[in-house]
Amino acid sequence: MPAFVVTVVYLTALAVAVVVALAAGDLAALWWATLFTEPDASVQATGPNVLLLALAGLVVAWVLWQCLRGPLTGPLTGPLTGPLTGPLTGPQAGAEDGSPVERDRGTRRLRVVLYVAAAASIAELLLVTWIWWALLVMVVPGAAMVLVLSPAVGRTRRHGRVLLVCGILGYLGTALGFVLVLSGYEAGVIPLIGGLLYLLWQVLVLRAQWDDPRWQRATVKYGILGMVLPFVLTMAGAPIGVPWDAYQEVVSVAGLLSVVWMARSAHDLAAPRPVPVPSA
Repeated sequence: MPAFVVTVVYLTALAVAVVVALAAGDLAALWWATLFTEPDASVQATGPNVLLLALAGLVVAWVLWQCLRGPLTGPLTGPLTGPLTGPLTGPQAGAEDGSPVERDRGTRRLRVVLYVAAAASIAELLLVTWIWWALLVMVVPGAAMVLVLSPAVGRTRRHGRVLLVCGILGYLGTALGFVLVLSGYEAGVIPLIGGLLYLLWQVLVLRAQWDDPRWQRATVKYGILGMVLPFVLTMAGAPIGVPWDAYQEVVSVAGLLSVVWMARSAHDLAAPRPVPVPSA
């Protein structure tokens, strides 16, 4: 219910902002409601511009719903894809009162870290003018997620170490490049190397989650979309001739699907899941 209320309130505010943009020819309210940045005064309130911002707002609304709705509760009523199949037994089947299943301490810690990383990713949108605060919000929760999630999805200890090295070096490279740019130095290829290593970490983690019955396939697909869709939209913008200077601002909203991946990854860890049934 809280997720429903928040999502409906946001959609209502979005609808009002769209009406104001069309009636008054002012994109300021709609811009703040969808991109959370200082409006670009050079962008006119044309039909295509309002439509693109409204679509970005719908993505934000979906992100709010997916993040705030919480984990599934009660017994699992349908099949869950993955290498393990079979009926739910014991504590895996969920509490009788329909509350989420409680896992071990390590799983609870992983859930907390994933939720904090998701919240930090959203907070970055609001801290874009506070450069150093934005840097801390970006790096600390993300590095914590890499530290906890890498060994959790690693199929072997060696695999977990590879994930850990790629993720940490990716975050540190990106952060170091950001610091160098802010300090007036040339960052060179450091941000590029950091970005490629973090991209490799994402691919390896999503591949491991795909075969892990603790996570739903839909959760992994959100992670894939959050990683791929911004690049696809960026490359598609030029050939189709999008007549809007701020197209990149709208494209960046697609990256919020990665926030859905983080939140759903935490949700799935508390949801009922199948366990293997011993053969007779």
